[in-house]
Amino acid sequence: MAKKENGIPAKKNLPGWILYFAGEKKWQYIASIFFALLSVACCIAPYFMIARIVRKLLEGVRDWKIYVNECLITVLFWFGNVLFHAISTSMSHIATFNLLGNIRKRMCDKITRVPLGTILDMPSGALKSTMIDRIDSMETTLAHIVPEYTSNIILSVVLIGYLFVIDWRLALASLAVVPVGIIAMGFMLKDGPARFKYALEKTKALNDTAVEYINGIEVIKAFGKSKSSYERFVVAAKEGSDCYVEWMRDCIWPHAFATVVTPSLIFSLLPIGGLMFLHGSVSASVFITVIILALSAVQPFLIAFTYHDDIAKASAIFDEVGGIMNLPELERPSANKENPSDNSIVLKDVRFSYHKDEVLHGINMSLPNGSYTAFVGPSGSGKSTVARLIASLWDVDSGSIEIGGVDIKNLSLEEYNKRVAYVSQDNFLFDMSVRENIRLGKPNASDAEVEEVARKSGCYDFIMSLDKGFETVVGGSGAHLSGGERQRITIARAMMKDAPIVILDEATAYTDPENEAIIQKSVAKLVAGKTLVVIAHRLSTVKDADRIYVIKDGLIDSSGTHEELLSANGLYSKMWEAHISAKDGE
Repeated sequence: MAKKENGIPAKKNLPGWILYFAGEKKWQYIASIFFALLSVACCIAPYFMIARIVRKLLEGVRDWKIYVNECLITVLFWFGNVLFHAISTSMSHIATFNLLGNIRKRMCDKITRVPLGTILDMPSGALKSTMIDRIDSMETTLAHIVPEYTSNIILSVVLIGYLFVIDWRLALASLAVVPVGIIAMGFMLKDGPARFKYALEKTKALNDTAVEYINGIEVIKAFGKSKSSYERFVVAAKEGSDCYVEWMRDCIWPHAFATVVTPSLIFSLLPIGGLMFLHGSVSASVFITVIILALSAVQPFLIAFTYHDDIAKASAIFDEVGGIMNLPELERPSANKENPSDNSIVLKDVRFSYHKDEVLHGINMSLPNGSYTAFVGPSGSGKSTVARLIASLWDVDSGSIEIGGVDIKNLSLEEYNKRVAYVSQDNFLFDMSVRENIRLGKPNASDAEVEEVARKSGCYDFIMSLDKGFETVVGGSGAHLSGGERQRITIARAMMKDAPIVILDEATAYTDPENEAIIQKSVAKLVAGKTLVVIAHRLSTVKDADRIYVIKDGLIDSSGTHEELLSANGLYSKMWEAHISAKDGE
């Protein structure tokens, strides 16, 4: 039995993956195989009819009505082939689209349970390639491979078996060239898995380079690096194509030889069978029947063989999917083990590492229920990491984070996400209307509720100034709006969520001072009675916090109110002086 991690099979063969992800539609795959068998049977049946007609002619039958009936039956088989193939293909396509949808849904669901650091370590181009391009590329393969590959293999075996029933000597004679074809195929398939893996790696590298090039095009143009940057893309594209060209070049002659020799069963059957007929050891009708059936027996096998590369490709993609599905998850139960008494936050000796480098070294802090707490400190000090740990985007290496006296590892992700609203400096909007982006905070919110939150968060006036107001589509990642406008909408979305704990991770970093003041006043009203955590680089925006934690090099340097920290004449006072000097210089 395959080893399982997080309830997901660590390794399966292709049929196992198909049945695993097909879900309720797996019966359609089974039905499609049944109808495919009928289709292939109807395709091969005319060979039997031709053999019957030839035997009757050799036997001297002169009744033309018999031959008309045989021909009509042959035509019916042809219609049956078309009909059953259409039914089989339709059912397999429906099942395949459902399967691909299930894969993507499960992968998206999986990503929500994986620590943020794990996702950030994965190149976005490679992840996008797997979830969109590679999964989509399996559609044709899975829709045809399940019914057609299976049915063709089965019927080819049945026909060859029937040849042995008719005359085992002629059957062996007809298969004499098959080993030669198999040897040629062996040369073609040599190092196939390794070559395909290498091709996938080069394709991923091409995707990553393309995404990097497109995302950085503004910087590339601004600094005149278009030539060197484009050269990287050209190299990746050439390597991506060369691996396939070289693979094809090595396989083309064995493939051509195998496809020519393997179906040529009569090369050995005719001379051997002819000698047997001349010596009277086989009748003319049997000899002719075997010739006709031998011609039909190999065709299904060759059709099935053409799917070999597709099978290898689909298996490799499923292994990629399995690798993502087996990523370690955040340690959370499916339902709360305990219920928090309130929305207070306590960190006890919290340690956390990026890869092998520890960045938080035993953080202890207490954020009372309904309090306003600020984290400040130099860039890279770890303040955003603390916020992300509280938001449950990562798990601590050691120590604990408690909400209302309950370790967050004892709370389900679903319930915890309802409790916390997190807005980062890397704001993101979906390519939909402003109204729908805000409504994501509360999917069942009415239009009036969306507009009311926009008013309270200071967004309403600028939204109404847009071409279509709340119905304005913001573009991919909110590209049609300025950075400050995107931030204000993401804050409105967080407020719409109405979570009892609100975390603003430098959420006003790209907002001009005038709009920042408006947002701060709006936030103060909207978070009344909530537990608010703010990470800020402008100290003047958090000087009214109930408590300020100064974080430096992954440790708490000091804490207290604005006045207390100033009087201590420590790191905070130096940061404040620098902040005031910068403001005076503006």
